[in-house]
Amino acid sequence: MALRFHPFSPLFNFRSTKRSRTVLARNEVSATSNGYPSSTLTSKQGKPEADIIVIGSGIGGLCCGGLLARYGQDVLVLESHDVAGGAAHSFDIKGYKFDSGPSLFSGFQSRGPQANPLAQVLDALGESIPCANYDSWMVYVPEGEFLSRIGPTDFFKDLEKYAGPDSAREWRKLLDAILPISAAAMALPPLSIRGDLGVISTAAARYAPSLLKTFAQMGPQGALGATKLLRPFSEIIDSLGIKDPFIRNWLDLLAFLLAGVKTNGILSAEMVYMFSEWYKPGCTLEYPLQGSGAIVDALVRGLQKFGGRISLKSHVENIVVENGRAVGVKLRGGQFVRAKKAVVSNASMWDTLSLLPPEVVPKSYRDNIKSTPQCESFMHLHLGFDAEGIRDDLGIHHIVVNDWDRGVDADQNVILISVPSVLSPNLAPPGKHILHAYTPGTEPFEIWEGLDRRSNEYKNLKAERSEVMWRAVEKALGPGFNREKCEVKLVGTPLTHKRFLRRNRGTYGPAILAGKGTFPGHSTPIPQLLCCGDSTFPGIGVPAVAASGAIVANSLVSVAEHSQLLDAVGI
Repeated sequence: MALRFHPFSPLFNFRSTKRSRTVLARNEVSATSNGYPSSTLTSKQGKPEADIIVIGSGIGGLCCGGLLARYGQDVLVLESHDVAGGAAHSFDIKGYKFDSGPSLFSGFQSRGPQANPLAQVLDALGESIPCANYDSWMVYVPEGEFLSRIGPTDFFKDLEKYAGPDSAREWRKLLDAILPISAAAMALPPLSIRGDLGVISTAAARYAPSLLKTFAQMGPQGALGATKLLRPFSEIIDSLGIKDPFIRNWLDLLAFLLAGVKTNGILSAEMVYMFSEWYKPGCTLEYPLQGSGAIVDALVRGLQKFGGRISLKSHVENIVVENGRAVGVKLRGGQFVRAKKAVVSNASMWDTLSLLPPEVVPKSYRDNIKSTPQCESFMHLHLGFDAEGIRDDLGIHHIVVNDWDRGVDADQNVILISVPSVLSPNLAPPGKHILHAYTPGTEPFEIWEGLDRRSNEYKNLKAERSEVMWRAVEKALGPGFNREKCEVKLVGTPLTHKRFLRRNRGTYGPAILAGKGTFPGHSTPIPQLLCCGDSTFPGIGVPAVAASGAIVANSLVSVAEHSQLLDAVGI
């Protein structure tokens, strides 16, 4: 599980192969991409075609493409950038190997029906990711600073110091209500779901005995609680009478890191899943020893292992529709690549819409997409600096909240900091650290829109809007840190997101509130065009987009093939 940072949200040797612009670097910076080979556009028959074309090599697209290759389909993943991974790619500058996006993970080592969706996909592809385990992060909130540990008991110590007198009782009441229904939230393995009636066989019938057993063990009260899983999590909080301000703020923070919305907008199922991962005995967090790019590289290896292809620097200009059906794509430069069975878009809903000829898109579909609210964008700060003077017990993760009253979704209010070199020293030159700080989907696009990236106005705004991250970094690293001595200083903006990730308005994704809307399914009004990624069910975050990619892949093969895969991976 991975926060964006992301829960519900990683080849292993980085090789200097070519110079590339990184998605989250300053305007003209170059970076080194990972060393897997980019494949040809042509199939074994020598034609620019594939059974299935996947647009975009983000986590969702790679999970979809990898599983399709595992199913024996001729699949081609097309990526506009010169490195795979989308928002999860990594990049190398002056020997510093940076994460561009997600940095907080758990569940990579899990197996079986209730495993993290990404772990299930990696298992199906025969790939694994060596990780370092840890169990805490530093928190800087208006009440004070503390080391927050995951697990069922440690958080009570923080509550005693920073929250109200009834906070421990309320937190226990919350855990007692949530943990029993976690089995229901995790009852159906994501890898078993498909987008047609075959789901009755691969999911409902296959897991009916275990589902019935789960509900029987939960008892009447637990089963009643399970009915709330598709409602906003705030309803569970309110029904339990949770009133302590610190707890409610804390839950809003977790929800926002998880899905870009507060507790009144997140599905209870997502929060319950997170609680089951973070507040059970023996739980730990995991960080890939080779950085978050190791996720991407493992998925690319799995894709290519089964004969799938990925073509970098292959910018899709249009999805080609003939006789009402998606039949392929046109690349920048005019080349047509045919898709014999389907086209899958891992782009956002807004960007997918822009790839389609306007005349083939039903008005209702277009209007629905244009009216879907968006999460805001990001500011990023990537630093490479000397570890001398930095305390030895510096943790990997730090969260800074400046003002609870403004809300965790207010711009310039919450800053997330990751220093993965404390767990994986090989990510930086000897004696150095890498650091990634960012504002989590709260940076307004409007103040950047229309700016020339080469202008002084843009440069001045970058300096102004990045200052809150600099101050958070200085708070987390202490007096031994000196910003002037950083060997690498990179600032990313919403325009960076829009340009390099091809994200409409640089958005983090749809801001769909639980109880007021649902994430779209994976089919479209255009036959043979499907969508995966964070604009589709189950939503935003690494595990969620991994699940979406798996669902689309499963939907494009027979029920028998799908069932055989489930048998092969033991779920």
